[in-house]
Amino acid sequence: MLYQLYEAQRSLMEPFSDFAQAASKLYGQGAVWGQLPMAQRMAAGYDLLYRLGKDYEKPEFNIKSVKVDGDEVVIQEVVELDKPFCELRRFKRFTDEPHTLKTLKSQPVVLIVAPLSGHYATLLRDTVRTMLQDHKVYITDWKNARLVPLSQGEFHLDDYINYVQEFIRRLQAEYGNCHVVSVCQPTVPVLAAVSLMASRGEPLPLTMTMMGGPIDARKSPTAVNNLAMNKSYEWFENNVIYRVPQGFPGEGRRVYPGFLQHTGFVAMNPDRHASSHYDYFKDLIKGDDASAEAHRKFYDEYNAVLDMDADYYLDTIRTVFQQFELVNGTWDVKNPKGQIERVRPQDIHSTALLTVEGELDDISGSGQTEAAHSLCTGIDDAQREHYEVRGAGHYGIFSGRRWRELVYPKVQKFIAAHDQPQRRAGAREALPAEDRIKPARKTVAVAAKKNVAAKKAVAVAAVKKPAARKK
Repeated sequence: MLYQLYEAQRSLMEPFSDFAQAASKLYGQGAVWGQLPMAQRMAAGYDLLYRLGKDYEKPEFNIKSVKVDGDEVVIQEVVELDKPFCELRRFKRFTDEPHTLKTLKSQPVVLIVAPLSGHYATLLRDTVRTMLQDHKVYITDWKNARLVPLSQGEFHLDDYINYVQEFIRRLQAEYGNCHVVSVCQPTVPVLAAVSLMASRGEPLPLTMTMMGGPIDARKSPTAVNNLAMNKSYEWFENNVIYRVPQGFPGEGRRVYPGFLQHTGFVAMNPDRHASSHYDYFKDLIKGDDASAEAHRKFYDEYNAVLDMDADYYLDTIRTVFQQFELVNGTWDVKNPKGQIERVRPQDIHSTALLTVEGELDDISGSGQTEAAHSLCTGIDDAQREHYEVRGAGHYGIFSGRRWRELVYPKVQKFIAAHDQPQRRAGAREALPAEDRIKPARKTVAVAAKKNVAAKKAVAVAAVKKPAARKK
């Protein structure tokens, strides 16, 4: 019933939000009422009301180009694999410069596993944009569960793990190898996925980079961990799970609604968000467009949330935060064939491991991600590293200045140190556009000279050829 009430309230607020947007424009600079006393303050107030009441849709990655070796490379998003609950999205790179094409061809292949924990994969936009300078980049773009029809079946944590394995195999089939980067929540299922592949004797990713994730949530528990650990499984099932109402493709699906997750995000730091919105109001009055736009970009992303399938969410609560099955060695996963397999991180031998934590992370506490090293006992010491980012919070380890200046150089160097030449079985014509090096076009003058030379050769051959005998 709560979901229906929320949707009714949202529908009721929509015309008021539209009115606030229109009023803000009417009082804006150069508009009809823009010269009235207090007009700028009125415009700022209405703009703030509009942003507080509007509905936030899924943002776009909007990465149009990046620089590689000083050249501008055009980016095109392509969905490589479309699963019921996730898209494997590729950021294909294009350029006409032969030397840049050669560089693109040799760069490592990276699968970024984005979190399915409330926000969309676009939260990692800065991560993707930065990595595109030195890597071929793919990302898991998780779908809003309320848009997935019931006919597509259930989605459990086991399915998440099977998706990750399928994506890894896809890249290995295309390139021969790949690297995996997981941010926050997916560190646990990614470690499980690679562990299962290792136990079966499958080819493994060359590296795993795990950033700010709850491998062992018992270490330095945060407010998020405490909530998951102190409430019973039944409490979550009875208090945060609702069915998608009519009007959506996923009508009837049990989900953890995005609006409840957003409420929880804001409740963690209400004073900070209130202060941020007040600063936005003051920036509008002062005419500080740069600061106001920075606020809009952040909250366009932060306020856009998705519904999570209830089975997946409840599985995560029980497995990761209540029974600690990964660290206790008791985690069994069902594969696509219905067989049960035990997760054994100690079976990983050939994959290098890098863990990254933020010193001030208030979502995944200190030591939670580093715990992966104590589980992966089969990895040589020379193939493992841990990096704590001084002064960084949770978002700072994958977005913003600290990510670009401190974390990324470490990640890039680690991947490069363990990379291997890519091997493909397909023909050259089947290679992706960014890996196909075309010869430079010949000039018209050169082509004309070659054409004249060819004609002369034909004429000379005709003269030297003996005449046919008459019968």
